[in-house]
Amino acid sequence: MNSAAFEIVIEDTGERFTCAAGENILKAMERLQRKGIPVGCRGGGCGVCKVKVNSGAYTARKMSREHVSVDEEAGGVGLACRLFPISDLNVEVVGGLRKSVLAERLRH
Repeated sequence: MNSAAFEIVIEDTGERFTCAAGENILKAMERLQRKGIPVGCRGGGCGVCKVKVNSGAYTARKMSREHVSVDEEAGGVGLACRLFPISDLNVEVVGGLRKSVLAERLRH
């Protein structure tokens, strides 16, 4: 069993959380227990958990092209439920997730 863990930073809010090797970013993000984080299908088909990786390395599983184009994916955009870190990552939230994350930030 691989016990490696990586730090994920949400650049929009400065929040940091740990993501275990082999775990997707969305699952780790859910442990923040923030109300309003849209989760959706958890399988790469709905597009609500869209993020842009600004630094770090990751692997990506198949995502719906309706929500993430080839060009977007090449530019670091992906669905958090389909991204698996292999190093520490800095991400920004986009799409429906962005509204929820930033709304929480404005309340504090």
